[in-house]
Amino acid sequence: MEDTWVNELEENIVEESDSVSLKDIFPEDHKYLTFLKKVFRHEFRKGGFRRISIPSITSTDLYSRSGQEQFNEHTVLENYALKFDTSLSILDSYLRTDKKEEIQPVYYYYIDNLFEKDWDNLKQIYNIGWDIIGEKDPILDMECIFLLDRVFKAIWIEGKYSIRVNSVWLKKEQGKYCEALVDFYADKKHLLSEVSLKNLEENPMLLLNAQNEDEEILLGQAPIMRKFLKKHSKLHLEKFEEFMEMVWLEYEYDNTFLWSRPYYTNTVWEMVENETWEVLAHGWRYDTLSMDIDDELRKEVPATGFDTNVERLINLLKKSGISIRNKDQLDLFFVQLWDDAKKQVFPVAAQARKAWINTMTSLWTPSMKEQMLKAQRSNAEFVVIVGIMEAKNWNWQLRNMKKGTQDEIKKDDIIDFVVSQIWKENLDFYSPIRDLTIGKPIVEQEWEEEGHM
Repeated sequence: MEDTWVNELEENIVEESDSVSLKDIFPEDHKYLTFLKKVFRHEFRKGGFRRISIPSITSTDLYSRSGQEQFNEHTVLENYALKFDTSLSILDSYLRTDKKEEIQPVYYYYIDNLFEKDWDNLKQIYNIGWDIIGEKDPILDMECIFLLDRVFKAIWIEGKYSIRVNSVWLKKEQGKYCEALVDFYADKKHLLSEVSLKNLEENPMLLLNAQNEDEEILLGQAPIMRKFLKKHSKLHLEKFEEFMEMVWLEYEYDNTFLWSRPYYTNTVWEMVENETWEVLAHGWRYDTLSMDIDDELRKEVPATGFDTNVERLINLLKKSGISIRNKDQLDLFFVQLWDDAKKQVFPVAAQARKAWINTMTSLWTPSMKEQMLKAQRSNAEFVVIVGIMEAKNWNWQLRNMKKGTQDEIKKDDIIDFVVSQIWKENLDFYSPIRDLTIGKPIVEQEWEEEGHM
């Protein structure tokens, strides 16, 4: 049954390959990805956030209830489509599992793959973000921007991005503003492009996305959406601005800044790279979405969140000349010829790893020349060479790749010699089993009590 499900999913993704762009992350970029994950995770944990992971596919019915039926065309299984909206999925999970019974608000963060709408295609992106569910206070909107600004400054990209903010009203407020736009452009249709004329008829809000210089000039004279906010929306915006001033966050209030989801309410914002105007991160409040996806709710569940585009952050870090230290640095590389040497090298390499020495072996390459080329490319500090003679007399050749020197060391002394050269403080003593578990497993305790350790 499970194989059938997986096969159907794979076949449907292949059929959609022309409209879905998948992304590979190679080791060079993984250094930056790991760095960003650790930086963000550290900040999230300090703020009491807990990690949540959600499936890679989402119910098409959920998309429809949130007003996003257009994404159902990317169905990979009957009634399921690729995930493109993390907040929607997180809120749905929150409602289905009765998390609203916990102390509110709840704080979630995620590090996840999802898909982003790019014209008629979906593009796979890597996102890091958070959602705060169960509280309407605008200080939480500010906290999203404050934390992200602090992270961006910490990773040395301060001054390379700008913050844009807008306020999204409720549906009844939006209708009044659309009417005002239609009235404004009624006698100016001759200045509009074909795209904008179509928008005027179908969705006047899209007129805020000017198509040319003439439309940009007109937009500067068009009605301002802020003036159409009702009492509660206006109060939310004013309090948000007070909180932004409190922490000295500089931003631009941009009346033309459009949002990407139909259910956003109140504060929306984005951080854009100054040179390219690519969006590095964006955030939103979505107080009414809960009522859309769960018609049994008696009152809305307010929420706010943000996400970052990791690929764009990595590109900006590279462009800014920021290099990331490779924590996967090798200390020792073994080169050997023939089976007798392999039989000696393999257990010694295992002992080296147990002694916290990062070690790699080249067991399957027959040529000494190719193995030495691998050793050079590995950037290991030491290379042990075990040929036919070394395997017979147990005297191995140890080459220091940094100094260009070579010594003959007895097989049984190799590990101690390498440790003495590297120094213990430079060894990798990290152990997730030791560092992350609490106490010892019951089986291991019983084993010790029986005197086996």
